[in-house]
Amino acid sequence: MRRSRGIVALVVALLASACSSSGTTHAAKPTAPADFYDVPSPLPGSTHGDLIRSERLPDLAGGHAYRVMYRSTSVSGKAIAVTGLVVVPATAGTDRVVVSWAHGTTGIADPCAPSKNPAAAVDPLLSQLLSRGWVVAATDYEGLGTPGRHPYLVGVSEGRGTLDIVRAARQLRGTGAGTRALLWGHSQGGHAALFAAQLAPTWTPELHVLGAVAGAPPSELPAIAAALKGGAFQGYIAMAAAGINAAYPDAKLADVLTPKGLALLDVVDRACTDGVFQAFGGVPYDDFVKADPSSVPAWKAALDRSDPGHEKLAMPLLIIHGEADEQIPPVASLLLFQRLCTLGQTVVRRTYPGLTHTSVVRPSFPDVVHWMDDRVAGAPAPTTCPTR
Repeated sequence: MRRSRGIVALVVALLASACSSSGTTHAAKPTAPADFYDVPSPLPGSTHGDLIRSERLPDLAGGHAYRVMYRSTSVSGKAIAVTGLVVVPATAGTDRVVVSWAHGTTGIADPCAPSKNPAAAVDPLLSQLLSRGWVVAATDYEGLGTPGRHPYLVGVSEGRGTLDIVRAARQLRGTGAGTRALLWGHSQGGHAALFAAQLAPTWTPELHVLGAVAGAPPSELPAIAAALKGGAFQGYIAMAAAGINAAYPDAKLADVLTPKGLALLDVVDRACTDGVFQAFGGVPYDDFVKADPSSVPAWKAALDRSDPGHEKLAMPLLIIHGEADEQIPPVASLLLFQRLCTLGQTVVRRTYPGLTHTSVVRPSFPDVVHWMDDRVAGAPAPTTCPTR
């Protein structure tokens, strides 16, 4: 879930150098808010994915970047504004593939929204996508930079935001974005990519999602929490508790956190990932967690809703995982893979010996891009499921 400096650079480069559902020839009416992240009231547009506003940012090597705000829909059905970035290849093109890139954990406080941190350099990973003539659309997710607490690891919220920015990108003037899309994310982003893939046929039916890539995706959430218990990364548990409660208020924080845990929790609204880790890293687990969430009915229901891999996807899937992952146990994606295989999913799971949660991203990227190229070319999708 936590990313290496290289992945941080990718997030920053992607989201700092920035769209009606399927149009491609118009841009949102210009607005002049005091701050880009100020949400207009009433909310413009009529449906999820409508572009609210855009802002040109300094060009990247090989691409033009725009910060965007667009409509989405919360888990409760409320129309909301979400921000992110769209990066467009510098060369002219039409009917472009859109890669919806879902970022890994940055934190759940507003300052942690990746689009708030511009950078001048382009990460090589982004360059490879742009060089293929593909548009990159990267959501901040609900509540990162915009009102409300970010529903961290809430699959429906993540998936909607990841899909709706593709619609928004198609409305941004000059993108040339078509209806073909790829979904890609690592860690929290892998979780988001899985839910976007699950939702796509009904949420954005006009899109032809060619495939999804999920790197080290959180699944089997109670088991991951158990693995994080008492370690340097148990701050993830605090962020997940706050985020899930934001989407599902019936999952009450006081049912699972101690008074000390509740008192500490406001750090998630002020600090990004490292600050949260520092706040919770030295706290004995039993001092801030008083009950296993999976033993509390409302919490178990919420966790079950955000556990991916219980439906066959309409598109092929690639799962990536480092065998030395210290944050998401590799067995979690193995169980996910096995469950999807029993559903008849076309899925490849690739693991990388000796590589950790973050160090796996760059060495695996050639495999990821090769798999994406094949999906765009229309090659038959492979599977590593046992023979059925």
